Amino acid sequence: MNAHMGSWLDENERYRILIDAITDYAIYMLDRDGHVASWNAGAERFKGYRSEEIIGQHFSRFYTPEDQAAQLPLRALTLATTEGRFENEGWRVRKDGSRFWAQVVIDPIRAADGELLGFAKVTRDLTERMEAQAALEHARDALFQSQKIEAIGQLTGGIAHDFNNLLMVVLNSMELLARRIPFDPRVTPLIENARQAALRGSSLTQRLLAFARRQELKLEAIDPAETVHGMLQLLQHSLDPRIQIRLDLASPLPFVKSDANQLETALLNLAVNARDAMPDGGTLLIRAHTMHLPSAPEQSLPVAEYVCITVADTGIGMDPATLSRAREPFFTTKGIGKGTGLGLSMVQGLIGQSGGELKIASTPGVGTQVTLWLPSTTEARTDADRFDHVAAEHGTRTSARVLLVDDDELVLVTAKAMLEDLGHVVCAVGSAAQALELLRRGETFDLVISDHAMPEMTGLQLAREVHAAWPRQPFVLATGYAEFARDDTRNLRTLMKPFNLAGLRALVAEVRGG
Repeated sequence: MNAHMGSWLDENERYRILIDAITDYAIYMLDRDGHVASWNAGAERFKGYRSEEIIGQHFSRFYTPEDQAAQLPLRALTLATTEGRFENEGWRVRKDGSRFWAQVVIDPIRAADGELLGFAKVTRDLTERMEAQAALEHARDALFQSQKIEAIGQLTGGIAHDFNNLLMVVLNSMELLARRIPFDPRVTPLIENARQAALRGSSLTQRLLAFARRQELKLEAIDPAETVHGMLQLLQHSLDPRIQIRLDLASPLPFVKSDANQLETALLNLAVNARDAMPDGGTLLIRAHTMHLPSAPEQSLPVAEYVCITVADTGIGMDPATLSRAREPFFTTKGIGKGTGLGLSMVQGLIGQSGGELKIASTPGVGTQVTLWLPSTTEARTDADRFDHVAAEHGTRTSARVLLVDDDELVLVTAKAMLEDLGHVVCAVGSAAQALELLRRGETFDLVISDHAMPEMTGLQLAREVHAAWPRQPFVLATGYAEFARDDTRNLRTLMKPFNLAGLRALVAEVRGG
């Protein structure tokens, strides 16, 4: 062997060693007909074939059946021959039958005289990159959806606050009117109809606030098993008799921390949704068990013990498109006039404010499962925490001197009339500054009731000013929704709008009694 030939072999050997060392790319040669003539370690790594298994085989076996049927392998070699290169991306098939997303380049190999000797083929596995791109797109979509829901929440929260003020005026004006005029069969039923319509509006407003997570919740320790058992009779009367209700409650279940009334309403909403999904009857299963979430960076809930309450039906289920929109406010499949589309949104708002999460799974023709994840608590429920407004209905009628503060004149006039109807002396002002001026002049009051959402100085800011200067002054903050952090009001009584005469009477009795 002459020196020139030895040098050529050495060069080819170095080239072969270099190609075999590359594991991120499949680099191999094809003969003129497309049969594999060489095979490197990269090709073996992500295609799965050893060199002795694949050399001599046609490269079309790497293509999907649909690409083979479309004669893509032949077109790839033809284009490489005529155009000087073939390059594209697509699905390819591994030895085990699994698919991967590949970037493919095929270049013709020619002799010095231009004769076609074969092809050099380079394939790169882009599956991970494609999956990462898909995950990024999904995250972008989720972020957009979250921002959209947050924007809608802010809008509905503000609208609901204004509605609460208006509804309070209507409701209580109707109630005062009914108390002050004698019964008239032509008038009294109309007053009651107006009051009932306003109450329905108030219920709708509460759902809006729940969706926007701006309702003021009374978080307390709740026995979930007791809550479900306590609702059983109501559910039996509310659902179609063809629907069988089954309970599967683990024992014992720890307490959870949420708003008892709102949680019952949420479960009722889910049961009604399940009923509507089973027009021909079926089974409604309410299941509750504990679940401890270990540490995991991808989970949305903090590490803790949770009580999972699932409401499952055997109804029509939801397809993926409907399921993806199920949490959206005002989205409903029940038809015009048959649903507000706020049921699941309200439930989601409650669970979010309770520190938990709402999860939904559904299969068309099989049914839907909605699970409420609520953090467990070691706190014990104390019945003393619950103030019975009904018991206070017949409380003291001793006159109190009340300073009433609200920037909405309609609300101010109505609330003043309500307090006066209860026998109290009322001084009504339209701003926090006017209230402070009266107090600084030495005026004394048994109680200050102030709206929170006021310009220049909010009710919470007024409360701080009053408590700083007159620490023994009883103060109640009235609000249409939870506009402030709970820590800000832990030592402050609150009154939720729209309030009525009974609630107002109970509040004054509680404050004066405490």
